[in-house]
Amino acid sequence: MATLYTQADSNIRKTWLLISIFFILVIALGWFFSRAINSPGILVFAVFFSVLMSVGSYWYSDKIILAMTKARPIEKKDNPELYRIVENLCIAAGLPLPRIYILPEQQPNAFATGRDAKHAVVAVTQGLLDKLEKPELEGVISHELSHIGNKDMLLSTVIVVLVGFISLISDWFFRMTFFGGRGRDREGGGNALALIGIVLAILSPIIAVLIQLAISRKREFLADASGALLTRYPEGLASALAKIAVDRTPMKNVSTVTAHLYIDNPFKGKKMLGLFMTHPPVEQRIKMLREMSV
Repeated sequence: MATLYTQADSNIRKTWLLISIFFILVIALGWFFSRAINSPGILVFAVFFSVLMSVGSYWYSDKIILAMTKARPIEKKDNPELYRIVENLCIAAGLPLPRIYILPEQQPNAFATGRDAKHAVVAVTQGLLDKLEKPELEGVISHELSHIGNKDMLLSTVIVVLVGFISLISDWFFRMTFFGGRGRDREGGGNALALIGIVLAILSPIIAVLIQLAISRKREFLADASGALLTRYPEGLASALAKIAVDRTPMKNVSTVTAHLYIDNPFKGKKMLGLFMTHPPVEQRIKMLREMSV
């Protein structure tokens, strides 16, 4: 079933390309902001903290996400049916069995995380187990396993780090500029440099978020298609998405940092502009899946 995951190598290359761009961008921003307010410490901080955050996110991102969502691990004896579904789909997909977690949430939803297939996690909410039929649950699990097979989990983690760090360094620039960090004489070029720095500080986090959301939407379409091929029953996932989309049960332990990881937007009932959507429209996803059934 390896042919299901033709995008896997591409996602690995994209991940390392994004990491390279991340370092270049952070160092460039750090250099520019340090020049704008005559504070070399910003550049030193940018380089040191970007390395620290990248290493930490690679090794501990799954633990951080699981702690944030209050997910609890289960064994086969805790939920034999769920375990059998995951085991059977992993055999079909040629993937190692991931750790399985359940979130104490009544909203039906799910996500996958981890740095690679050997350290992967599939997490589902209690609401998903309670509200979906078996073929629908298989569809959702196949979608999450496809994220593992497509190797796009690390890509998503790197994007989170990029967005968070760029926002942090931009906020630091604002604070140092307006609360005593004006070490440079603000005449002539100094004023122009500071003005450009402020514009960059405003635009950089917005651009980073747009990149995050665009990649997130693309990976959902890919996981839908791969998941449908895995189960050979696209209607199962289509029906599950239809049920998940209309369920308006709020989720207690969710943030904008982790929202893009879920199979569907966990912030129910909130309208967003297309550019700022964490997921592609459910109607488009269902239409694509049902066209696969024809």
